Order: sequence, then C-alpha cells, then structure tokens
Amino acid sequence: MRFHTRKWVKPEDLNPNETLFGGQLLAWIDEECALYTIIQLENKRIVTKYMTEINFMSKAVQGDIIEIGIEVIKFGVTSLTLACEVRNKMTRETILTVDKIIMVNLGETGKPSPHGKTKIEFVKDRLNT
Repeated sequence: MRFHTRKWVKPEDLNPNETLFGGQLLAWIDEECALYTIIQLENKRIVTKYMTEINFMSKAVQGDIIEIGIEVIKFGVTSLTLACEVRNKMTRETILTVDKIIMVNLGETGKPSPHGKTKIEFVKDRLNT
C-alpha cells in the first residue's frame, strides 16, 4: 500500500470526545480516493459509488499526523476498486481500514463510461513517452 497523503489533526477536526471525528476522516479518504482515481484514469469526472465496512481500529487525537494509504484492488470497465488504510505516521498504528472503495469513471453525459485502463500508471512514465 502506498501512503500518499498526510494530515495533521487540528482542533477543528475533533469530536466531543477530543478524538478525530470519523466524518472528517471519511471526507479526507473520499477526497484522496477521488484524486488518485482522477490521476489514474486521466478524467476529472469521477464519483464514489461504494464503500464496504469501515473499520475504526484506534483513535487519533489533536496533534497526531496521520497518513492515508491507497491500493488498487481491481480495474473494472468503468471503475477502479481501491482499498484504504489510515495510520498514525509516527507510531504506524492503524487507525482505520476500508477493504473496498469503488470509484466510477463518468463520460460527458454523466453516465458511467469505459476508461480503457488495465494497470497502474505513474505520471512520470506518461511524460517520458
């Protein structure tokens, strides 16, 4: 799993228990998955279709630095299936896992559209061709 993004847990990210609000963490994950998918599929028209069970395993508190990891599980015809892990950057303790997140590629009409991709591509490799 590649960890692409780090976030610093700030006071505005906390719930009444003084720990990271789960909704804020899910928003960060959704954004990270969308950005990753946009880059992979080279299309800014992406939507989140599905997330499996979200497993909160430990807490994060103010001042923690967390990192969000994304891994491609499958390239579908119109979709990209990802897995996600969020962990504490300093301790490497897992905070949350999501086994499956399905992101869908949309065409200009807003309907699912084939993307033609079958493997992970890195931007640096696209620029060298």
